[in-house]
This record gives sequence, C-alpha cells and structure tokens, in this order.
Amino acid sequence: MHASHDDVTQATEETEAVMAPQSVPVNVYEASGALVILAPLAAVTPGDVQVELHPGAPACVRFWAHVRSSGPREYLVREWEYGGYERQVDIPDGYGAGVEATLKNGQLVIRLLRGTPTSRLDVTPG
Repeated sequence: MHASHDDVTQATEETEAVMAPQSVPVNVYEASGALVILAPLAAVTPGDVQVELHPGAPACVRFWAHVRSSGPREYLVREWEYGGYERQVDIPDGYGAGVEATLKNGQLVIRLLRGTPTSRLDVTPG
C-alpha cells in the first residue's frame, strides 16, 4: 500500500503533536572571531530549522526543527524521528553580536560572532 500525501501529512502532524523534541548533541569550539556550535540534524532542510539568540545572563542560543515527514508505518525498531529536534546552549560572555547558521549534509553550523548580544536575533540557516 502506498501512502498518499494527505496520509503522510496527517501522520506527521499526529507524530509532532505527541512527541517530545529530540535533544541534540553538540560540539562547541572557539574560532577566530566566533564561537562555533556544531549539531547533527538528520533528514531536515534549512527551511525546517530556526535559530534564536537570547541575550541575558547567561546569553543562550536555541535551535529547533519541526518534524519533516513521518509516514504511516509499523516500525520494528523506532529510535529517532525525522526532525522534532531542539536544543539550548548557554554561551560565554563576549559572543553573540551576530549569528550565522548553515545546514549542509545533515550538520547544523552556528557561528556566534565576537561581541555582546544586544537584542534577540532569529536566523533561518541558509
């Protein structure tokens, strides 16, 4: 049986309504002029991902992606979803004057530019 577009859309909405977002592991390092956060985000596109920078004490960056697609199927083992990712990372003082984000090959790269954040910033990875 082949699932129709409407079946997949309904199954995706039902999955997202009841699932807890998946926590995402990160690697964080300092580079020239920026703090870099790397995170694996399988099976989502740049348009599915949002990144927010929140100034404050401490400042933090939050990123998430909605469920991309969840076709109706009976799994024998089901350990992850196509999306439903979310993570918040506190950032040290001196970073967040700007944010750049890209998503390629299932890896989100967030660059927090050196300088103090002055307002909340929202970014869609390009």
